Amino acid sequence: QVQLVESGGGLVQAGGSLRLSCVASGRPFSRASMGWFRQAPGKEREFVATTWSGGRTFYADSVKGRITISRDNTKNTVYLQMNSLKVENTAIYYCAASRNYVSDFANDYDYWGQGTQVTVSS
Repeated sequence: QVQLVESGGGLVQAGGSLRLSCVASGRPFSRASMGWFRQAPGKEREFVATTWSGGRTFYADSVKGRITISRDNTKNTVYLQMNSLKVENTAIYYCAASRNYVSDFANDYDYWGQGTQVTVSS
């Protein structure tokens, strides 16, 4: 089992920045691919970014250039640095871990955190 706990969400003005953190426990963290997803009100959960062994990363086209995913295996933590935030980025952001896949498909992830709310005001 893997437990994931997100933090760092909050209220920010458009154009501002936030850094989300996700701490993992319960299983060797360094072997898992870690992803961030988000779900806005009334919308389906969507992929944001993922990182896997060696610090490799992959991003949704909509966030490239504004969002950076990174991980610190010594702290069992994955981060999501979000810059130039827009009102439409308002969502609950979820951290997820996959044992077997590097994927932008939510069903490929085995473990999920509870989510952290990000609200961007105009």
